[in-house]
Amino acid sequence: MSSTTLPHTTTAAARPLPRPAPLSRTIWRVAEARWATAATALFAVGGLVDLLDGPLWLAWTLYLACYLAGGWEPALAGLQALRERTLDVDVLMVVAAIAAASIGQVFDGALLIVIFATSGALEAIATRRTQDSVRALLDLAPERATRLATDGAEEVVDTADLVPGDLVRVRPGDRIGADGTVVDGASDVDQASITGEPLPVPATVGTPVFAGTVNGAGVLTVRVDRAAAESVVARIVAMVEEASETKARTQLFIERVEQRYAAVVVVATLLLLGVPLALGAAFEPTLLRAMTFMIVASPCAIVLATMPPLLAVMANAGRHGVLLKSAVALERLAQVDRVAFDKTGTLTLGLPEVVAVTRLCRTVAEDDLVALAAAAERGSEHPVGRAVVRYAAERALAVPPATDFLATPGRGVRATVGGRVVEVVAPRGLEVAATEAVAAHEEAGRTAVVVVVDGRPHGVVALADRVRPEAPATVAALGALTGGEPVLLTGDNRAAAAALADRTGIAEVRAGLLPEEKAAAVRDLQDAGHRVALVGDGINDAPAMATAHVGVAMGRSGSDLATQTSDVVLVRDDLTALPRAVALGRRAERVVRANLAFAATVIVVLVTWDLVATLPLPLGVAGHEGSTIVVALNGLRLLREKAWRDAV
Repeated sequence: MSSTTLPHTTTAAARPLPRPAPLSRTIWRVAEARWATAATALFAVGGLVDLLDGPLWLAWTLYLACYLAGGWEPALAGLQALRERTLDVDVLMVVAAIAAASIGQVFDGALLIVIFATSGALEAIATRRTQDSVRALLDLAPERATRLATDGAEEVVDTADLVPGDLVRVRPGDRIGADGTVVDGASDVDQASITGEPLPVPATVGTPVFAGTVNGAGVLTVRVDRAAAESVVARIVAMVEEASETKARTQLFIERVEQRYAAVVVVATLLLLGVPLALGAAFEPTLLRAMTFMIVASPCAIVLATMPPLLAVMANAGRHGVLLKSAVALERLAQVDRVAFDKTGTLTLGLPEVVAVTRLCRTVAEDDLVALAAAAERGSEHPVGRAVVRYAAERALAVPPATDFLATPGRGVRATVGGRVVEVVAPRGLEVAATEAVAAHEEAGRTAVVVVVDGRPHGVVALADRVRPEAPATVAALGALTGGEPVLLTGDNRAAAAALADRTGIAEVRAGLLPEEKAAAVRDLQDAGHRVALVGDGINDAPAMATAHVGVAMGRSGSDLATQTSDVVLVRDDLTALPRAVALGRRAERVVRANLAFAATVIVVLVTWDLVATLPLPLGVAGHEGSTIVVALNGLRLLREKAWRDAV
């Protein structure tokens, strides 16, 4: 494993999503766990009565009650399977337990029921924890909101009744009831629950806000943009609930094998019973051997070896902002050996920033040049203008007032500042000195604009997209994990792509790609034998995501199409979570393989023992069903916070 270390932060990237209920509360909400607990208690009391030489009828009553408490659900499931002309391990376990009681081994049958019920309860608890980790998100959105009528009157309504176009008043400290846009008022909004941002963000007219975020000290009027069912929170919940219902290919394979295997076990059990009896063997020991064989040969542990680890990883990743749409997506993510990145909005923030200022007029200081440009751009809504104004503010420059502001699409802006006409324009048709300075910046992959004062170029301002701080470490970590160098696939120009690749440590760059060309580039990598993950955020990335072995979308800044097309969503746009998810997925695969090997070994050992010698039924039950609990608990280890923290 490479020594590459991901940055440890306590900001947006590291803040976990709302956590599910405590495990103790989850256990009592799971019916299987309650019945398993009752069965265990009845079995323990029955064993105590046996140990103290109590009344036989009392011990049997307690054991039979244990049968009912722990066995009615498997029995019902087995009958339903038989009605559908299938055979599964539920039938085998119930038949084995009843057969044990019929020959006086009621203790052994009750032990079988307890262990089988407990293993089923563990799987049910793991599944519920996955669901709870997602449904906890629903608690973010308030149940009620204050809607404004056309005459300005207020009415309190269910947030589910809000429709796009409604106006909602949000008072200080209230949770915002719907995704929308601020149309009146100013405040700070705590968006940590959705975006993970550590500090409240300013919310003024035109600012988008999300359902479930918390308003600060001001009063806001928000226009609803999405119905409750289409909000960010609702979409997250829908995707992960869909994921929890899917099954990995390994699990489906095991279920197909289970039916055939169960039939083989039944036939072998009948042969072990019928053949010796036909040859004159005693009934009771022959039946006991056959029942022991049925128990130890049943594939309980193998069936439970797969899903608990996968469900645990899905739940753990979900808590940290990585939403896996299916267990198949988790398997594919773990198999990735090459990662391809989009540029804008993925490795970068999609937010231009000023990176250099070149003076063309030596009589004007750099700070004065920036202040003039910011004064002219103050009225602009263009990203370049906002970047220039932001740069002046970061340098704490005194920006003079401007008048006669005029913005010309495709050209730039012009304003009068201190009696001088200042323009910030695209570099076209300007004198040689400006053209040469612009060319130097463009060769470095930057965007350049020229500051013109009273008709003469005074300087060039160079801008570049802001690289995500965690991008270089993420690229290095993924390269170390997968064993293949990440590649940059972008529609941007080659100079800008090369500059970004140099800053993030990517060696292979394919630039100037149209959407279909980006998908073709992914196919080229796959044709070379690679399993490719494509990480992107835009509509133009969707074809490549659909083509890739696994698509990964930036959930916060990504387009709806990219999010829907992807297999994995980084909810908080936290790139550092991706290598952790890959590593944890690979660990889940190792756990599944270890579980399968362990379960198969136990079955082979116990079956061989029963066939060539005499395997005591209690030992067979404890060994085989104990292995079922072992593999389930082994998978649940991946739910721990430590598993995520130590993944990379």
